[in-house]
Amino acid sequence: FGGGSGGNEGMYNQNQIAALMGAAGGGMDGMGMNQGGGMNDSFSLQQQLLMQQQQQLRMQQADSSGMGMGGMGGSGFDGMGNQNLMLQQQLLMQQMQNSGVKIPGADDGDRERLAQRLRKEESPPDNIGVGKSVTKHIALLEKSSVYGNRLRAHYILAIDTLFKLPPVPSDEEYCSKLNANMTPSMLPPFDVAALRAARFAEIALGALVSNQIGLALELSNATVVCLKQCVEEPVHPSCMYNVARSYFLHGLFRSYRGDMTRYFKYRRVCLLKLTQLGKDEVGIVQLFAAVSFHDAWAYMIYNANADDLPDIDEVIPQIPSCGKPSLTSHAEEKYNVSTDHFMIASDPSNKMWIQGPPRVFINNEAPPLSRALDALACAVRSCCDQANTRLDSAGGVDPSPTTLAVTANNNELCARNLVLSAFTLLQQNEASNPSTTEKNHGHHLLVSAMDAFLDGGEEESNGFTDSQIQSLLTVCNTVLAQPHLLFQAGITYHMISNAAILLCHMMNGLYANRDASAEKPLGDMESALFDEVLDTFISIRKLLIAHRRKLPALLRCHGLPRPNLVNRQEDSDGAPFIDLGDCHMCASRSCQGFVLMACSPCVAAERAQAASKEHQNLMDQSNGKFEDLGAGFDDSWASWGEEFNLDDDALLSVLGKIASS
Repeated sequence: FGGGSGGNEGMYNQNQIAALMGAAGGGMDGMGMNQGGGMNDSFSLQQQLLMQQQQQLRMQQADSSGMGMGGMGGSGFDGMGNQNLMLQQQLLMQQMQNSGVKIPGADDGDRERLAQRLRKEESPPDNIGVGKSVTKHIALLEKSSVYGNRLRAHYILAIDTLFKLPPVPSDEEYCSKLNANMTPSMLPPFDVAALRAARFAEIALGALVSNQIGLALELSNATVVCLKQCVEEPVHPSCMYNVARSYFLHGLFRSYRGDMTRYFKYRRVCLLKLTQLGKDEVGIVQLFAAVSFHDAWAYMIYNANADDLPDIDEVIPQIPSCGKPSLTSHAEEKYNVSTDHFMIASDPSNKMWIQGPPRVFINNEAPPLSRALDALACAVRSCCDQANTRLDSAGGVDPSPTTLAVTANNNELCARNLVLSAFTLLQQNEASNPSTTEKNHGHHLLVSAMDAFLDGGEEESNGFTDSQIQSLLTVCNTVLAQPHLLFQAGITYHMISNAAILLCHMMNGLYANRDASAEKPLGDMESALFDEVLDTFISIRKLLIAHRRKLPALLRCHGLPRPNLVNRQEDSDGAPFIDLGDCHMCASRSCQGFVLMACSPCVAAERAQAASKEHQNLMDQSNGKFEDLGAGFDDSWASWGEEFNLDDDALLSVLGKIASS
């Protein structure tokens, strides 16, 4: 069956399995099998299962291609069926080897080499100069591990609450997915390593969220060790999504440490792995939405300036472009982009960060929460472009792909309408799952913050609308109740910092409108609002300052000043309640606009220029090393980070060579 070389290969595989079974079980006769020989009932059942699957594959091939025709691309056995059949053949050979049954057609040297390949140690080898990261923490991956489950819970509550990635399958679940009569002990070591890498990447982030820095570094290194084993041997296609997920989550870990160069490298490897998956693979859309949202944060901290990005093309080459995409839906034709995952990954405009129209958002078949997340990511990019245009004194900057898309489709893609669309999708998702106990606090937090920032209603006397005040207080109170949300990927921490800055402006406005000569300087409602906002600001400031100290210096947002309550002089006319003039501003222009909103355009431009110069000096002093652990961390961990970086560089070097070949 099959035509050309594909058919010959398919018949060769069939004949090889038939020869194996015939030699081990005493031969085959007619439609059944002769059970004589040294094979027990277990082997006989497995042989029968393989024969049935062979027969089904041959019948399917004959139905789809006809006699003498070669399936997809001229191959007799190909696709997932061929992969599963070859894997089962390998497993049967392993069982026969372990049982002392000789494999026909192979000399002693071949059998020994095969035995060495099949009996590879499941635990990956130790790496350069570091402890046994994998074997030391392998128990944390067990479902029965209380400590491991606690770390995974930290990851789910802080990070996966936004991403909603499908869970990493257990070894037993993965075996059942292959539709083979196999147990976890029969899995090839490189498939085991791929599953372990995904689990280690999750709990490494969980350890980082729980401020267990030493453990987080070791678990992150364990992820790298497992991924290196996946590079050494090809994994089964069923594992490829977990490999791609592992690269992105590990890149996310590196970005939390301020190592943006390695983040961009691992991000590109993740997209490269996604191009090797079929469009029906579960979780692809969620992973693209996650990449898009975290890319929006990188877009913001680099002020959308591609010239400041690290050059990674020599290490990890760009994904080759596929040319002009084929547009198959009304939304794709309207925005002139394809929502196919291969086209998104290979688009040259997305080589460093996702740009242009929100492709997951416009895909009506994508999950609602992923569409909402991508809509918020596009709104953030649009706001960044507006801030850069407003504060750019030179002017003449070419519009970004996101700006071009928003300008061409302003009614659908303006930031305000994208936030409203995200809120609608969030409501639809919750209405379709009324029995779920999950509240999607992360999504609601982002929507409330963006709603407060983009509110276009009529201003009140103090410069804020009632809905803005309500949204700002809701955002701060949510984070005070659930501090782990500050570790959400993307711009969540920056949003909360900017919400606190707006509370400062609100209190300054109320304080400026008081009548100091009256018995009650503020009215009852204004006084109650002022007290509520002051309490909220002091609480959220304490939390943000503690979180800020844990971050690398180059990723920190505003340093929040405290109210001057002790040395305040009542006769100081015009003095603000909280002086934002001494605020250490974030390097992002988008965030600087919140601090400078009460300044004149000239003063705002001067302060923005001074902040940019200070940021540049900090970059020059760091000598390109962005992985500093921040003032809140123990400096002794720095040497650990340097040792573990050797493993990352070794992995990236191998990946680069593979991508270039």
